[in-house]
Amino acid sequence: MSAVAAPTVEMNVTPSAINEIKGFMAGEDDLPETAGLRVRVVPGGCSGFQYSLNIEEESRSGDFILDKDGVKLFVDMFSAQYLNGITIDYTSNMMGSGFTFDNPNATGGCGCGTSFSA
Repeated sequence: MSAVAAPTVEMNVTPSAINEIKGFMAGEDDLPETAGLRVRVVPGGCSGFQYSLNIEEESRSGDFILDKDGVKLFVDMFSAQYLNGITIDYTSNMMGSGFTFDNPNATGGCGCGTSFSA
């Protein structure tokens, strides 16, 4: 009888993104030790799905919990299938600043950079 491996999710977060997330979290009042950043995929955007980032006080039942340089990331089961292998970066240039997502699972995207199809 062979054991079935539990599903996993792996995400890369650049040092620039980690610093920005830590800065956001430090600016929040009274966040508990259990707090982290929820990274998820939601229906919407011009290509079908879009990324969502939210600071939450604790994980939810069934979440994958990843620790990236002291930052907890919470990923729900639905989002995990679209986020496995993704790289999250934070960039700043003349056009503005924000988080960027390099997603090997995306089959298409659009000019806004926050919407994708899979």
